[in-house]
Amino acid sequence: MTDLPFDLVIFDWAGTMVDFGCRAPVAALIAAFARRGVDLDEPTVRADMGKAKADHVRALLAKPPVAAAWARARGAASTEADVVALMADLEPLMRDAAAAASALIPGAAATVAELRRLGIKIASSTGYTRQMMGPVVTRAAEQGYAPDHLVCANETPAGRPTPLMIYKACADLGVWPLSRVVKVDDSEAGVEEGRNAGCFSVGLAASGNGLGLSLEAYEALGAGEREARLGPIRASLRAAGADLVIDTVADLIPALRRTA
Repeated sequence: MTDLPFDLVIFDWAGTMVDFGCRAPVAALIAAFARRGVDLDEPTVRADMGKAKADHVRALLAKPPVAAAWARARGAASTEADVVALMADLEPLMRDAAAAASALIPGAAATVAELRRLGIKIASSTGYTRQMMGPVVTRAAEQGYAPDHLVCANETPAGRPTPLMIYKACADLGVWPLSRVVKVDDSEAGVEEGRNAGCFSVGLAASGNGLGLSLEAYEALGAGEREARLGPIRASLRAAGADLVIDTVADLIPALRRTA
């Protein structure tokens, strides 16, 4: 029997359970646009992280500097056909990058094991497509993480920040009310998704998109610099609607117990 007032925890993937720093999608998107002569920087790519990848591509193309660079490189404004073409390039790029960055974040497996011991179900959602997720799911299972449920981008009528992926997981697993569900995510869009669903929404400041550092680079930061850089990220996640902000998934259960 659980001592926590929850029946289900829904985890994001990159930057939450795998890929410390959420680095794989950034590299893949930069490479896909570079093939068409458009150079993207990391902050531009990270601004819309958490959305379904097709929506992320659309958001990038809609940014005035990117739109202007695209028109210069391609001779015309982007169209939906360009989104389709970029996604065709992005599928293998993202799959390969995600597979290479599929190491579990420290504490992820232990957190899931404890949640299962407490009788809490485990679901997951992602802005990746099912194809992109294939090798990540396999590699995560080899490391001890196999959620009860997975929702991928484009498997609901709309992605984050709408709550539809959460609704699908809850319907499929038979979990209600939504107040007994925890959503854990490193992106503002994912935190908003949890808030919009009526879940208890948890933001991750250190392991994800906001900081964007590898585990090694993060651990190399001095304590003062680490706190200075995490402060604005924590504030952004709270502004997005997080009920609780922690550093990594390793902190989840103790933090939930403190708030229960």
